[in-house]
Amino acid sequence: MMKALRALYDWTMDKASHPHAVWWLAFFCFIESSFFPIPPHPLLGLMCLAEPRKAIRFALVATLSSVAGALLGYAIGWGLYDSVGQQLIGMLGLSESFPVAACYLREYDVEAILIAGATPVPFKLLTITAGFIEMALVPFILASLAARAMIFMTVGILFRLFGAPIKRIIDQYLGTVTAIFILLVVGGFIALTSFSGGNEAVQDKCEAATEVVPGG
Repeated sequence: MMKALRALYDWTMDKASHPHAVWWLAFFCFIESSFFPIPPHPLLGLMCLAEPRKAIRFALVATLSSVAGALLGYAIGWGLYDSVGQQLIGMLGLSESFPVAACYLREYDVEAILIAGATPVPFKLLTITAGFIEMALVPFILASLAARAMIFMTVGILFRLFGAPIKRIIDQYLGTVTAIFILLVVGGFIALTSFSGGNEAVQDKCEAATEVVPGG
């Protein structure tokens, strides 16, 4: 499984030097929001590194494509969960996370999308879940746009301002960057459990949601 994922990752990263790299970036950002397991952030970084002057443009493409893909994820959760969504969630190893995500989305709505969508928490989990619980569509779109812009546009702006030095910093402090990435993942889940401002009843309710069968 890990070898297959690594091969898929390498294949995705190879598209950074493709003549139609922008279209590939848009494609990967679109499908990653609903079912593709490889995050597009490294591809965006490579493209921004190669052409810093186009970094903001690349980031904008990534943002809009990701939000468009979020609508596909929403549609899968809303109308195709039993036939498609449940299988996708299982293949991605997110079956146990799904009922918890559904619980927090029901409790915190837009706030959950904003925080989880701007962190390395799998965005596809949020989009499919939002459709499944029939979250209001306009707030979902606006929250997705804000969350994706926060993470992608930050990359674009940093590369546009600093260019190649960003790559040298990453190479020099790779261990630190990795640790920060892990902290962001953990922080995203901690933030999701902190919306209630100490409302232990809500937290206990969502933590217990793993005992509920999705769709049941």
